[in-house]
Amino acid sequence: MKLKLNNQYILNLFCTLLIIVNISCNNRNLSDKNNQLGQTKTDIKLLKFTSGVRSFLEDTKGNIWFGSYNEGVCLLHNGKFQYFTTENGLSHNQIRNIYEDKNGVIWFECGKGLSIYDGKKIIIYKERNYDLTKHWKLNDSDLWFKGDEIEGYNKLENNPGVYQYDGKKLSYRTFPVTPKSEDERRFGYAISTPFLKGKNGTIWFGTYNALIGYNGTNFKIITDDYLGLQKENGFLHIRGILEDSKGNLWIANNGKGVLIYDGKEAINFTAKQKLTKEDTKGNSLDRAFSLGEDSKGNIWIGTVESGVWRYNGNSVTNFTKKDGLDSKQIWLIHKSKNGELLFGGANPSGVYQFNGKSFERKY
Repeated sequence: MKLKLNNQYILNLFCTLLIIVNISCNNRNLSDKNNQLGQTKTDIKLLKFTSGVRSFLEDTKGNIWFGSYNEGVCLLHNGKFQYFTTENGLSHNQIRNIYEDKNGVIWFECGKGLSIYDGKKIIIYKERNYDLTKHWKLNDSDLWFKGDEIEGYNKLENNPGVYQYDGKKLSYRTFPVTPKSEDERRFGYAISTPFLKGKNGTIWFGTYNALIGYNGTNFKIITDDYLGLQKENGFLHIRGILEDSKGNLWIANNGKGVLIYDGKEAINFTAKQKLTKEDTKGNSLDRAFSLGEDSKGNIWIGTVESGVWRYNGNSVTNFTKKDGLDSKQIWLIHKSKNGELLFGGANPSGVYQFNGKSFERKY
């Protein structure tokens, strides 16, 4: 009887030890898993820019370029960030737009001047041609850039216009416009958006006070006068343009809101949706800054101070800090090569993506 009790005791003890070991292993595995998750989150690489992400490019070699408001440009290559400023060959630390030409050369449209990256180093691009400023002709691989000044035009440019790079040389082309005032000379026809190539081949240029299109033969110039805008109902202040999948042109205005141009007339989307400051007590859609369209046909609108808005064809939804979007100003909306939209912001700086419900910081 005593032997049976001892055996039973040993059996119970063994079972108890087995349970303790199992619980300990499970706790350790859970702890390891939590540590791995925490490490993964810590390892997410974030840009060190503080002034805002203003431009973006995925090049043909798989690199990603980020342009800042006043801190130069950053290259993401093989998981590592490399930063460049005027000390490394940029003509200016503000990077308005970034393009890649047919030869794989990266072009930086800076606040002042242009710089290029040839795969090894960044240098200031100084060659200019002013011989045929009115000789407009379109080529399939053209790149277009704003004038060399932060605002207005210099003595060599002489009139509002753009630089055209045809793959061989950079030439200045003047717009068929005549500034009516000093403010228009300094500001009105200065390029304020990336150039846009429409589905019908028309090249569109967003300037602060006009949208200018050229189809290879004729110009289309949409101004305040064309739209019937006056001081009472707000002037144009264009900061973003988009041609949607239906062929409509969307115009983002910092102050006027969003306009939609169907080729014949323009409607005020902000007013139609009753999202002006007068219509809303909270966030409004008056200060629109950037535009994008996702793979489902939703139109996304980035603003100053009121987050991002999504239009699904019927209703408009607003996303702000409560939805993970910390940046108060969305400089750009970029559709990546895999079809996702990336949102570059400022205050604070960062690049975000939408996960279907909310925003997450990606860079």
